[in-house]
Amino acid sequence: MKSAILRFRVMAIISGVMSLLLWFVYMPIKYLFDAPDLHSKIIWIPMVHGYLYPIYILTAISFSLKARWPLMKMLGLMLAGTLPIASLIAERRVVRRYS
Repeated sequence: MKSAILRFRVMAIISGVMSLLLWFVYMPIKYLFDAPDLHSKIIWIPMVHGYLYPIYILTAISFSLKARWPLMKMLGLMLAGTLPIASLIAERRVVRRYS
């Protein structure tokens, strides 16, 4: 169980940071500012986020199954990765409860 918590913790933090970068760095630069040179320097953010989010989903499922959570609670944990701060809050709650 400790290894599942550690994996989930690492992926929740990484996913939360990448989501923050996506929402508050990449999106404003792409849609609000007319700076193609700056946009070309940060094009890696959505690509990295796109590759890491499925890994977060898999670790959330793995942890939920080991913790024997019901389906709705598991879905809530998976959806926590979609909002910038939610995965960080979920990580704190999981660690506080299971460590």
